[in-house]
Amino acid sequence: MNKEQKTESIVFLERDTFKVAFRRPRFDHEWSEFGQTAVEDLVSRLRDATILICNKSPIKAETLARLSSLRLIAVAATGVDNVDLEFCKSHGIAVCNARGYAVNSLPEHALMLMLALRRSLIAYRGDVKAGRWHQSKTFCLLDHPLSDLRGSTIGIIGYGTLGQSMAQLARAIGMEVLVAERKGEAVVREGRTGFEEVLKNSDVISLHCPLTPETQNMIGREELRLMKPDAVLINTARGGLLDDTALLDALNEGRIGGAGIDVLRVEPPKSPSPLLDADLPNLIVTPHNAWASRQAMQTLADQLIESIEAFVEGQPRNLVV
Repeated sequence: MNKEQKTESIVFLERDTFKVAFRRPRFDHEWSEFGQTAVEDLVSRLRDATILICNKSPIKAETLARLSSLRLIAVAATGVDNVDLEFCKSHGIAVCNARGYAVNSLPEHALMLMLALRRSLIAYRGDVKAGRWHQSKTFCLLDHPLSDLRGSTIGIIGYGTLGQSMAQLARAIGMEVLVAERKGEAVVREGRTGFEEVLKNSDVISLHCPLTPETQNMIGREELRLMKPDAVLINTARGGLLDDTALLDALNEGRIGGAGIDVLRVEPPKSPSPLLDADLPNLIVTPHNAWASRQAMQTLADQLIESIEAFVEGQPRNLVV
């Protein structure tokens, strides 16, 4: 920041999302933070902001048009679908995100979901709580399928940092990895497998791609029909990648083996919520916390402040716009 520039005004909209410390940037600034911020409060809280830190708050054109001082939006996440990037691009507002912070946390969470589904963990836990083990005539219960992950095939859709980390973890436990080509592509790149072929041949499908107009409802009724009847689907990416109704139909009709979901279309969910209301032992829903190990969260916090400092110093990084 040169001498002519005024003190930066930093506003953090959703501090309560993060259970770790954020150090203050090493330049002159004013820091304001709010636990959460309702849409109707965005403009009043950001009116004088030069730097905005947000996580999931919707930062749309109608809000941005009223923020004449804003220079940088620092998104405390990898996904930036909550920000109107076209407006930012055309009005000279930089947008940066956080990258790679969940490289261990999220794949480990996805692996947990895979293991729980392949070992029928929820169903067996329900049996034990219902007293069925007490009533068993043998020393164990074997009423639900039990399958190993070693020797099975995982299809990874989305091969950025998180997809690559998922592949590494899967190979470490002896899974065969198929990396899907983009849906609808006629030419399959080296090292990739056709999208439909991945769906047909995988025992586990794991989604790791961003939500874009091209990936909206990427997995729907037809895609689920291509999957093996005992295959499981894992979504730790974005809720909009998946047609919820089609998934529930596939589970209820026994057309796939199970699903592990960490993300929904609307978060926090509203009632009724089809996936949350379903009482199925082969459907596990976790509350969008695959990314949020203590270690991952601290990495995100540190990286975000470093990116803000780099921007102010005239050496921006992790820019989306």
